[in-house]
Amino acid sequence: MIKTLTHFIDGAMVDGAGGRFADVFNPATGEVCARAPLASGDEVRGAIASAAAALPAWSALAPAKRAQVMFAFRDLLRAHQDDIAELISAEHGKTVDDARGEVVRGIEVVEFACGVPHLLKGEFSEGVAGNVDTFSVRQPVGVVAGITPFNFPAMVPMWMFPVALACGNTFVLKPSERDPSATLKIVELLNAAGLPKGVLNLVNGDKEAVDTILRDPGVKAVSFVGSTAVGEYIYSEGCAHGKRVQALCGAKNHLVVMPDADMDQTVDALMGAGYGSAGERCMAISIAVAVGEETADTLVGRLADRVRALKVGPASDPETQMGPVVTAQAKARIEDYIQSGVDAGAELVVDGRGLSLQGYENGYFLGGTLFDRVTEDMKIYREEIFGPVLGVVRAQNYEQALHLVNEHEYGNGTAIFTRDGDAARDFVNRVQVGMVGVNVPIPVPVAYHSFGGWKRSLFGDHHMHGMEGVRFYTKLKTTTARWPSGIKDGAQFSFKSGAEH
Repeated sequence: MIKTLTHFIDGAMVDGAGGRFADVFNPATGEVCARAPLASGDEVRGAIASAAAALPAWSALAPAKRAQVMFAFRDLLRAHQDDIAELISAEHGKTVDDARGEVVRGIEVVEFACGVPHLLKGEFSEGVAGNVDTFSVRQPVGVVAGITPFNFPAMVPMWMFPVALACGNTFVLKPSERDPSATLKIVELLNAAGLPKGVLNLVNGDKEAVDTILRDPGVKAVSFVGSTAVGEYIYSEGCAHGKRVQALCGAKNHLVVMPDADMDQTVDALMGAGYGSAGERCMAISIAVAVGEETADTLVGRLADRVRALKVGPASDPETQMGPVVTAQAKARIEDYIQSGVDAGAELVVDGRGLSLQGYENGYFLGGTLFDRVTEDMKIYREEIFGPVLGVVRAQNYEQALHLVNEHEYGNGTAIFTRDGDAARDFVNRVQVGMVGVNVPIPVPVAYHSFGGWKRSLFGDHHMHGMEGVRFYTKLKTTTARWPSGIKDGAQFSFKSGAEH
């Protein structure tokens, strides 16, 4: 049975009134499993108006009271973790274990937001001049919005709205129309946790909804995670309309394999980081840079056997290691990238095309693909594939490997695998990338640190969650106060420093 999804506006489920719908597919079968309404501009403006109406009371609520809602939300997320994971798997295709891990990482950000009374503590300086004190506080930005991707329909929204709401803002969320059910479930749980109506609204939609958010003067800030092309548009359009914008975008993450690396650990890491979630992660490792020919030969030989043995299947099979990609279009695009690598002269060690599973012939399945002898000029090296394709580049030495990472246009994540502390320390200091792993293949920070890349992987000044998230969702206000003490010292006509007063 095909279910029809709703929006969530002003504290209630709302049927779509725009007359347009997007089909949501089960990627394991290729069948339509749901229909998501695509909001009209008027529907989005209604959600923004609801958030604006709820803002004064919510922002005036004591931070400890807002934290109590977050604590209750955390408990509900834990209780419904498996339900959310199954919704993710059914519409995205990732394994249930992978989806469950996604929910856990989202819960970690909610737990961080529970500490908002401490996070919002200001600064106070007594006696900066004669009877003059200065103090600073952080106050909410206002109505803010989030535009989130298909690959993490639970985690990425929870990178955004828990911190924003805890800081006193109200929120309009536009999830991906490809797999919105898990996001809608999470919003329902927050409502059940005691969130006042209008504080968090969800509208399903496409470009019309996005453009309405970007252009409506009621929205003061926008968070985005997705492709670079869309992120650059959102950043430029949002800034042109006077909004604060953070846009976390594409990636091409390298893992440098030094000759002294533990090869068992390295191969395990590359299998998970390259093929987990079918490579549909902005932090996936898609390029392994092997330092030295002997290192490369060993690495490719060990990887080839593991990639061929990769268990591909539906998320419902507990033995599945990698599920399907999200849509038929995504599968076709990835296959085109594989062919471009062959045409450019890369060595196709394992070809993931042509995979067919009995009973799932219409699913969007690809096997793991492995290339060797990939070079900088190839399309499969330059561009983000967002699929289960790993390329091996052979570097003559460490300096060449570091150069490859630093010269790439993306700077989201990277890693080095080595036993040499000196090499690791040098890599961490010199690499031009926002998130770095040392013997850690996917260096996604814990919730109380912040997530974000450099170069064309980020548009804007702030990373997500952690203290960077608090800074993005608040405005700094500094007050200088002097109270009459009965001491008369006459008028001052010059601008003096505190030390001269």
